[in-house]
Amino acid sequence: MSDDPHDDEVPGPVLQPGVTCWRSERAGRFARLVDGADYLYYVKEAMLSARRRIMLIGWDLDARTAFEPTGSTLSGPDTLGLFLTWLVWRRPELEIYLLKSNLRLLPALDEFWWGLTPVSLVNRLTLPRMHFAVDGARPTGAVHHQKIVVVDDAVAFCGGIDLTLGRWDRRDHARHDRGRSTAGHTYGPRHEVAAVVDEAAARVLADQARQRWHDATGTELEPVSPTGETWPRGLSPDVRDVDVAIARTLPSFGPRAEVREVEALNLAAIASARKVIYLENQYLASRRLADALAARLREPDGPEVVIVLPRSSESRLEEASMDSARERLLRKLWNADEHNRFGVYWPVTTGGLPVYVHSKVMVIDDRLLRIGSSNLNNRSLGFDSECDVAIEAGERADVAHEILLARDDLVAEHLGVSVTEFRRELERRGSFLAAVNASRSTGRSLRSFTRFMVSRDAGPLGENDLMDPDHVPPSLLDGFASLMTGLVLWPVARVYPNIVSYITSWVRTESDVADDQLMSAPTRGAQHEKG
Repeated sequence: MSDDPHDDEVPGPVLQPGVTCWRSERAGRFARLVDGADYLYYVKEAMLSARRRIMLIGWDLDARTAFEPTGSTLSGPDTLGLFLTWLVWRRPELEIYLLKSNLRLLPALDEFWWGLTPVSLVNRLTLPRMHFAVDGARPTGAVHHQKIVVVDDAVAFCGGIDLTLGRWDRRDHARHDRGRSTAGHTYGPRHEVAAVVDEAAARVLADQARQRWHDATGTELEPVSPTGETWPRGLSPDVRDVDVAIARTLPSFGPRAEVREVEALNLAAIASARKVIYLENQYLASRRLADALAARLREPDGPEVVIVLPRSSESRLEEASMDSARERLLRKLWNADEHNRFGVYWPVTTGGLPVYVHSKVMVIDDRLLRIGSSNLNNRSLGFDSECDVAIEAGERADVAHEILLARDDLVAEHLGVSVTEFRRELERRGSFLAAVNASRSTGRSLRSFTRFMVSRDAGPLGENDLMDPDHVPPSLLDGFASLMTGLVLWPVARVYPNIVSYITSWVRTESDVADDQLMSAPTRGAQHEKG
């Protein structure tokens, strides 16, 4: 399949504010940051330029996070907590706001204050201009998964990386790297992706960060005006003067209606693809997205679909729920692949050690690039909070070039080859999927998932939505009923999948009717716990 950006008429835009995204604004500069080493370095570099305000929004934040664990080259302390304190002391007008979703680890003055320390105590012990809050404005069981860093409302980072432990790694993903050691423990190779923007696009992300702070604390923050250059020194933009769309997921909570922009963007992007859909993600568990991909695979002239996932999830609970759901959906995609256009892989480094994929990336042909916090699971579409950024080429050849480069650069990293080598293979084969398969080797490369391999991941939790709901459930009883349905039907599903598909579709239809009735009830918002 050709990747010539001019071989077909350019389709209508995928990014439509109010439909597939929240807002779209111009960035003077846009850059991809691949893997944690670059992300942590350039986040610190940008914060060194802060004069008015820094906002850190994350699922997790940890004071012990090291920006340069193999040796500091930037000014100031190397760990997050000490660095922020040092920065506040040096900048008399600087205010720092830290907002996280859980209470596992707290950033504070030094590396001693961590654990289940009361937030009120932390705010008393830290400097007056350093503000910390835990965001409880969410339904029971949901998490705030957005990962945003904003500096002076002028530069903003958005992606899949939290400022917490175990995120740093270099692009070579060496089997042994002394930088991958934190809090006395080592961890394996890890793959991450984020984006950084400036100007109006950064101000939109700042608006979202301030709204999150208001929802969590009741305090409204006014925008600030930058007083100098805040773009990270040494970072070359990938593209200039490009419109950047921001897409979110927000669950229904109190008076707030749910926001499903990420889902709308994903479905519209998949529908728009003509040649190649390239996905990197931590999970593959969303039925809606899998159905959309399966429909494209069944088309005689549909796009190739290439997905890069981790070999397995990080915890036993995730393996039981997310990996079992992945097994079910991979079977669906393999069964739909009537024209041999589907490939699903996991990356390994030298010696066969798996690289854990935590990135959340979608590339559609040479037309659209999405980077963010949202996973390809149900809860990222309507239950957890998420934030993604996306650019679309339209008729701009420079943006189309960057989108293709982003895709080829990522897959070349996984394959252990240069972009030039991969593109030479792509030109020779005329097919992205064929080029990936031809470039695979026995060393650092991509390994292919097989039906037999993933069959061992099958389990009853993958057949229900208790751990991975796509909306706020009407009640805990509804979630329990889903679990019991899955446990009862799972053994039958292995033998009579068509019968179980009929039963579960009927159960979901009845549940959807109940949800619609609850959504129309005027007292629905009062049913959600405010934590």
